[in-house]
Amino acid sequence: MEDDDGDALLVEELLYDTGLPHTLTRCRTAADARTALASAHLDCVLLDLHLPDASGVETVQAIQADTPCAIIVLTGLDEPHAGVDALAAGAQDYLVKGKVDPDLMQRAVRYAVQRKQAERANAALQIGRLRAEENARLERGLLPEPLLPSTGVTASSRYFPGRAQALLGGDFLDVVQTDDGQVHAVIGDVSGHGPDAAALGVCLRIAWRALTLGGHRDQQLLHLLEQIHNAERAGSDLFTTCTLITLDPHAATATLHLAGHHAPLLVTDEGTQEITATYGIALGIAPGLGKWPATTFPLPARGALIAYTDGLIEGFADGTGARLGVDGLLRVIDAIHTSHPGAHLDQLIARTRTLNAERHTDDLAVLRLDWNTGTPGQTAGTWRTAP
Repeated sequence: MEDDDGDALLVEELLYDTGLPHTLTRCRTAADARTALASAHLDCVLLDLHLPDASGVETVQAIQADTPCAIIVLTGLDEPHAGVDALAAGAQDYLVKGKVDPDLMQRAVRYAVQRKQAERANAALQIGRLRAEENARLERGLLPEPLLPSTGVTASSRYFPGRAQALLGGDFLDVVQTDDGQVHAVIGDVSGHGPDAAALGVCLRIAWRALTLGGHRDQQLLHLLEQIHNAERAGSDLFTTCTLITLDPHAATATLHLAGHHAPLLVTDEGTQEITATYGIALGIAPGLGKWPATTFPLPARGALIAYTDGLIEGFADGTGARLGVDGLLRVIDAIHTSHPGAHLDQLIARTRTLNAERHTDDLAVLRLDWNTGTPGQTAGTWRTAP
């Protein structure tokens, strides 16, 4: 970027004498430079600080906004501080006109390009660190510690983001036990990915916990969650599916409310099956019109409920392109032989991801609730820690 023909010719000759393979584009004004920077990939800008339409170190900052390439400032003999000021403004190096030979020009260009590459790498590393910190904060909000003061039920959970280095999606879950001994759980999935979905998932998870501990239940609870969902969502196209689970140890029953979400799986000594339940629509689809009927079923003396988001079953099952689905998930579970809940979830997710071979990229969350009342066939009693 040089408006003086004589100085431009000297730069051309110096670059030729360096032996560096290069293509040189000359721009007389900052406006011409912006056009050139937008239309081609450039490695380095040789910048005169005095152009017809731009002057001073502000030109460095303006060029930085238009290109990620290195910048070497060309200063005059009567500008002793201009080069240092340019470095402070973001340039990678400076050269004084009339005091440059081919060797100095070659070193300056090579080092400036390498320094710029190092700066971009450091910036990418910093972005990665910030993303990791943001993910950690969001994960604490989406996947909290269960509030289970007694040992009658154990909760195990797992979460995997759909894409490497991605922000968390809107999958969330939570478990609390109320003073009446009942255990309440929720698992949900906000449509979409990224910070908006994750923030809404955190909001709904916290609201669910507060409302549940405050005594709200069933359809009333879902209506309140939908009101919060609609008030907090970033766009009217966002919706949320969720499953509410209530385990009653005294009656040995479980009650489900499904808002557009998959029914959980019941794991017993006889095998695993999907609970047959009545569905309602997802939150946010038809505000104020949703109906979420309850499904209540007896619990065996020993068993587990596995609730999950659709990322677990929407992956591929084999090389034919068929989806895993609920039937495929049941086959995977039946092939796993371990009594440890956490190890069971680890193997379940590992096998589904192996079958999928990274071809499907939705987030997935899994919640497992285990109980054991003692004697097989018993339907009520004092609950104790699951094995």
